[in-house]
Amino acid sequence: MVVCMSCNRPIDPYEKYVKFTCFNCGEVTIWRCEKCRTFAREVKCPKCGYTMP
Repeated sequence: MVVCMSCNRPIDPYEKYVKFTCFNCGEVTIWRCEKCRTFAREVKCPKCGYTMP
């Protein structure tokens, strides 16, 4: 099970979510739940430290 990188909540496989690679380093897959994406909560790449809205 994957975890939202903004709120650290487990993402259910049937829940809406978004995943993408870090815009800066391109090496880490970022997972965000629908709630964090809707409210544009910040997420920080654990590898390079880049912060995304």
